[in-house]
Amino acid sequence: MSGTKGGRGRRIVLWRHGQTSWNLERRFQGSTDIELTDTGLAQARRSARLLAALKPDAIIASDLKRAAATAAELAAITGHPVGHDSALRETYAGVWQGLTHEEILARYGDEYRAWKRGEPVRRGGGELESEVADRAAPVVLEHAEKLPEEGTLVVVSHGGTIRTTIGRLLGLAPHSWESLGGLSNCCWSVLGEGARGWRLLEHNAGTLPEPVLGDDD
Repeated sequence: MSGTKGGRGRRIVLWRHGQTSWNLERRFQGSTDIELTDTGLAQARRSARLLAALKPDAIIASDLKRAAATAAELAAITGHPVGHDSALRETYAGVWQGLTHEEILARYGDEYRAWKRGEPVRRGGGELESEVADRAAPVVLEHAEKLPEEGTLVVVSHGGTIRTTIGRLLGLAPHSWESLGGLSNCCWSVLGEGARGWRLLEHNAGTLPEPVLGDDD
């Protein structure tokens, strides 16, 4: 897929879900199905009002409650149905799930540090990051291919899944994906199609993306 001549091409907005109680407690959620807090719901409503201004053409989301509820706020404004897909769930992390950051460091410190160094680690005996990208990125691309020229797809997912999907779509090596950094609750990243594939236009944004002018001069 390449950028349209003279146009901005298609865009993919990857939007992280709102706050949960486990986010506040710094517990590793993974595929555990945790609901939004009241604050998380308010975050989703605020962000949905902003993202609606992009006039998205389609919305897809993880089927976990925190992502589905976030997506529902944008659907309510735009009128678009949400396509739910389990391939967009957060990384399954086995025995890490439900543990706090401190508990993970205390019990699985070597594994945690190896992961941070960019080594392929099955955190808690769960999925590799490359396996998360293997399941999530094709779904995102499949829906992006259906967009009209200069159309916009909103993908509502989770921090780890979004990071690995961005890494895969940009063609980055898996060991470097951590360098992309995380997303705050209800913030988003924007990919745009260009002549040589997808480009990262915005990362961890909480305001509407602005056009980049003269980025090479």
